Amino acid sequence: MFGVSPSLTAGVVRVYLHAHPTDMRRSYDGLCALIESAFQRDVRCGDLFLFLNRRLDRVKLMYWDRDGIAIWMKRLECGTFQRPTLTPDGTHAVLDATDLSLLLSGIDLRSAKRRKRYALPSPRATTAPDAHR
Repeated sequence: MFGVSPSLTAGVVRVYLHAHPTDMRRSYDGLCALIESAFQRDVRCGDLFLFLNRRLDRVKLMYWDRDGIAIWMKRLECGTFQRPTLTPDGTHAVLDATDLSLLLSGIDLRSAKRRKRYALPSPRATTAPDAHR
């Protein structure tokens, strides 16, 4: 079973959804090439890459698993997945762990409402102490 790692829930890992339908016959090399061309990213960066087919009844998730590339796939027997709202440039969507879980569970992302939660402020860049004191 596919599990959600702590780095995903902490927001360290991003989930990128490809904007266009993907041929589910693509495997490791084909999806790696798609990641490089569509996202300008390397699969080994630690992020998750999500692909949906034209009928929206199949999903593939590709990621780097410490020592190799892993692909997780799900085929629905009934129903479809929802394609989330894309970025303004229309090339992809960026999801968080909650969005990914909702998408895989079949919950409509447009009607789900998020309640207010505390979020740590983003860490500021620390500067090195002045060496010329």
